[in-house]
Amino acid sequence: MSFIETDEHRVLRAAVRAIASNFGHDYFLRCVEDKRFTDELWTAIFQQGFGAVNLPQAYGGGGSGFQEMAIVIEELAAQGCPLLFLIVAGMCGPVINQFGTDEQKQYWLPRIAEGSFKMAFAITESDAGSNMFGIKTAARRDGDCWVLRGTKQYITGIDVADAVLVVARTGSTQRNRAELSLFIVDVDSPGLAFTPIPMAMQVPDNQNSVYLDDVRVDGTRLIGGVPGQGTTQIFSSLNPERISVAAQATGLSRYFINKATSYAKQRAVWGVPIGTHQGVAHPLAEARIDMELARLMMQKAAWLFDNGMEVGEAAGMAKVAAADAVLKCFDQAIQIHGGNAFASEYGLADLWGLTRLMRNAPVSREMVLNYVAQHCLGLPRSY
Repeated sequence: MSFIETDEHRVLRAAVRAIASNFGHDYFLRCVEDKRFTDELWTAIFQQGFGAVNLPQAYGGGGSGFQEMAIVIEELAAQGCPLLFLIVAGMCGPVINQFGTDEQKQYWLPRIAEGSFKMAFAITESDAGSNMFGIKTAARRDGDCWVLRGTKQYITGIDVADAVLVVARTGSTQRNRAELSLFIVDVDSPGLAFTPIPMAMQVPDNQNSVYLDDVRVDGTRLIGGVPGQGTTQIFSSLNPERISVAAQATGLSRYFINKATSYAKQRAVWGVPIGTHQGVAHPLAEARIDMELARLMMQKAAWLFDNGMEVGEAAGMAKVAAADAVLKCFDQAIQIHGGNAFASEYGLADLWGLTRLMRNAPVSREMVLNYVAQHCLGLPRSY
């Protein structure tokens, strides 16, 4: 791993930045206000091949790795366009690529890489929380098909998706833990319904409750073709998701720091810019330091993942560090802007909900600390 970014990465970063800056946070907010998905930005990103930069070229992807996907996510957020659904959809393709049958890869991956076909991911359940082995959504075999029944919560973007990757239990282990499997389910399947969850968070990506009432799924939709392989498949997607969130948090940190720095240079009180005063400059400098440290851990985690190394520890640490850093950057941007921070034209206060969410999701800060305490420090397991 080099601390000097490659020419290819610099070109990729500049290209995504150029696309996102043509839209900017004003566009993002208009989509929120109009209650519509960011279709134009989504299309622009995928038309240039950046939305599936980490999928194989053989299936229409960019042929790169997760380091490149993290750059795309970071640069979008740095321009005030944090796309939650890109993180979610970005989990599905790699799972199919790594664990799917040849037929599944040939059929689904080109569609995902194209961008016009969208796939959501459904694992979260109210009663399970962080314990994925406690999920109750079940799939039972019926001839050549599977029948799915259960409820999922906080499923991002299923309202704009064509299909959803559903995690269901297909049996139980000797310890009575769920034996998990993943199924690709068409969103318009009979028996599948969803309703939006009212959210205070201002993002164009809707959260939904999903209801599966005896939804029939052809056996060819079982990832890998063999039931009970879901645990490995899920863990392979959760670490990249945490890296993606760290990348988005890093991008938003840059967005907040740039906003605050620009304002501190222009806003003058008592004849000098407010950035002259250490009470303004020092907290902002500390926020920048925290952001850069979190960014290094995020980049390390992406590099470890791309090189097939153990990444659980680094991915969790990156997510916690970046989530903490972005909150600090946000708070300093708000403080520096004073009352103006709450005016819509400054593009700050509306991002609080998403910024704060990253401490809770996709894995809580406390669960990462549990992991570090047990696996890094050797302390007794707490749960």
